[in-house]
Amino acid sequence: MNVSIPADDDNFLRRECPTCEQQFKWHLGPINDEAAAEPTPDVYYCPLCGVPAGTDQWWTKEQLEYARARAMPDILAQLSNETGLHIDPTSDVPEAMVEPNDMDIVQSPCHPYEPIKVPTGHEQPIHCLVCGSVFAV
Repeated sequence: MNVSIPADDDNFLRRECPTCEQQFKWHLGPINDEAAAEPTPDVYYCPLCGVPAGTDQWWTKEQLEYARARAMPDILAQLSNETGLHIDPTSDVPEAMVEPNDMDIVQSPCHPYEPIKVPTGHEQPIHCLVCGSVFAV
């Protein structure tokens, strides 16, 4: 099942650290040729706490809940077709998610081709998404 999770107008996707549970955004897709030439990391570092996690660990609670709710009618229909059982589809399908245009864009000095967005007013040091190096804004 494919469920679309929207990015903001700058093509940044909201992410949530599995360790500190703070939210930030990372850019979807390469921003330039340099970025396109770089290998995809096996882990990313939380820009806010610096703890690394696998690339599939950054979904927000809201994104996961939305994906489950959007996929459920299709799952029930497929189950009904495969088993022959009559299963009433759920009527609690959420409206499409909308990603607000919030947060401030930041680029690390070591990997500027991987910009992030951090909460507006964030004054603590930031960690590079790619290598975890600390830098100040």
